[in-house]
Amino acid sequence: MRFDEIKLSEQLAAAIDRLGFTEATEIQGKSIPAILEGKDVVGESATGSGKTLAFGCGIVETVIPGKGIQSLVMTPTRELAEQVMSELKKLALKKKMKIISIYGGVSMNPQFRGLETADVVVATPGRLLDHMSRGTIDLSQVKVLVLDE
Repeated sequence: MRFDEIKLSEQLAAAIDRLGFTEATEIQGKSIPAILEGKDVVGESATGSGKTLAFGCGIVETVIPGKGIQSLVMTPTRELAEQVMSELKKLALKKKMKIISIYGGVSMNPQFRGLETADVVVATPGRLLDHMSRGTIDLSQVKVLVLDE
């Protein structure tokens, strides 16, 4: 399936084109249409098969900037959190969404500030629990939850 066959916003289609993708992988072709319809999706696919782009399309299309944290992506490691955040920022380039990552091993102060205006949070479980116990993260507006890897 080609990306131009999937009903994407002009901004997202342009971002995917800018990244050089024309053909959707199997996981993308099967999951993106369902995700865009608001369906819950459980997907399993090999590393490098395009899962981040698949769930990223749903995030970029549904999040309204400035309305609080609307999407939470959970990753097992800070390296993966940084990678996912970077890829989501590429997809959301024209949408002006605030995407941050939170993970342990670094100061929480920049995270406190980032959480005040974040639309999307990519987090490791331990640091998410830290912020929840301190009351520094508001998840009341979350509409999209992704458990990655």
